[in-house]
Amino acid sequence: MSRQKQIVSQQELDIQKENMNRVRMMNQALPAPPLALVDTYGCQQNEADSEKLRGMLAEMGYGFTTDEARADVIVINTCAVREHAEMRVLGNVGALTHTKKAKPGQIIALCGCMAQEPGMAQRIRNSYRHVDLVFGPHVVWRFPEFLLEVLEHGGRVFSTAASDGVIAEGLPARRDGTLKAWLSIMYGCNNFCSYCIVPYVRGRERSRTPEAILDEARSLIAAGCRDITLLGQNVNSYGRDLDCGVDFSDMIRRINDLDGDFLIRFMTSHPKDAGEKLFRTMAACEKAAHHIHLPFQAGSDRVLKAMNRVYDRRGYLEKVAMARSFMPDVVLTSDVIVGFPGETEAEFEQTLSLIEQVEFDALFTFIYSPRPGTPAAQMPDPVSREEKQRWFDRLLDVQNAISEKKHAAYVGSVQRVLVDGAGNGGAYNLTSRTNGGRLVHLAGPAELVGQFVQAKITGSSKWALFGEAL
Repeated sequence: MSRQKQIVSQQELDIQKENMNRVRMMNQALPAPPLALVDTYGCQQNEADSEKLRGMLAEMGYGFTTDEARADVIVINTCAVREHAEMRVLGNVGALTHTKKAKPGQIIALCGCMAQEPGMAQRIRNSYRHVDLVFGPHVVWRFPEFLLEVLEHGGRVFSTAASDGVIAEGLPARRDGTLKAWLSIMYGCNNFCSYCIVPYVRGRERSRTPEAILDEARSLIAAGCRDITLLGQNVNSYGRDLDCGVDFSDMIRRINDLDGDFLIRFMTSHPKDAGEKLFRTMAACEKAAHHIHLPFQAGSDRVLKAMNRVYDRRGYLEKVAMARSFMPDVVLTSDVIVGFPGETEAEFEQTLSLIEQVEFDALFTFIYSPRPGTPAAQMPDPVSREEKQRWFDRLLDVQNAISEKKHAAYVGSVQRVLVDGAGNGGAYNLTSRTNGGRLVHLAGPAELVGQFVQAKITGSSKWALFGEAL
């Protein structure tokens, strides 16, 4: 797909602005502003897409509610990475028949990765007839057009044609707060891990221009943002499709050079593309957080090859050692899949040994979930779900002990933290995050919210740290 075809033209965006104006005029004629609800499942990229959906709804004159019974428009932004998430979505969508019956004019939309899965749109069409609008992640920018069609003509709108994906700049966004923000720098994935549906539903890798990213970063900083997370399915691939001589490490440096007191985070980083330049850059840039999420998925070379991960155990461990050589204080987190098709207990033991060797600060752990349409879904899978659960529980025990030990090592230290909100009451009335992203329940005055402060760490648990503002 050519770069020109990847970019949504200004003329096309202007049409959507006109659609937003038309919906806003319809809503202004109502006795009271209508209400919208956007419910998000899945990854940070989905969260970023939902911010744009809320931004467009606000431009169209909608207020917002968390009450499904009061909402005039409900948008469910879905995830297709695991079966459990899909079942939750379908269960919640099914329950909306009751709100629609009580409020017949309610418009229900389903979007995101599930909508783009082969056969899912037809399933929604046939079995969830109260859903009015279904569209995939490639056409989020056309949401005003779809909504206007339903409002003016009734009926149902489906837009889930296969696509390599596009980039639409300049869409309005409505964020939950000003302190933290997701900043998408690229979309799609070219890796085709054998278990993963993302390349099929999110399309090919396509990078935003450095200028567009820097403009958005400047606006976020000016609005008071102090924690910016750069997003991509594989941020290390940034810029390869641009032919402009700017790679991901260069992009970090350019954002680091912007005026302001803020942190730069990113996710997700593929081990095959993370290397010395990235680690050097993180160490050299004072605003780059010393945290890297580096999914290893499995500790067995045979399983890694079957997963199509394009690295081996030794190579992964070498990258961990390299990252720590440049940043001794780096916080390492990772993803791991338990029970990949054909994995043996001996191979699972290799995963455990890698975890014990690396000593990750935290892990995101999953039991393998087959995704129809991926190569792994066709592989023999003789191990029972009960056995996989036993392995999974062992892994959690190992990692929880490591996390508890690593958190205990913070006690007595002083950490620079960003105070990001109110706590749940009690002695620790604030929440905050360290440079490495560790949660700190903090005692201190409420006016510290939004500030970087020094915190004395006084306690710890498996999941968090506890401290007091100095």
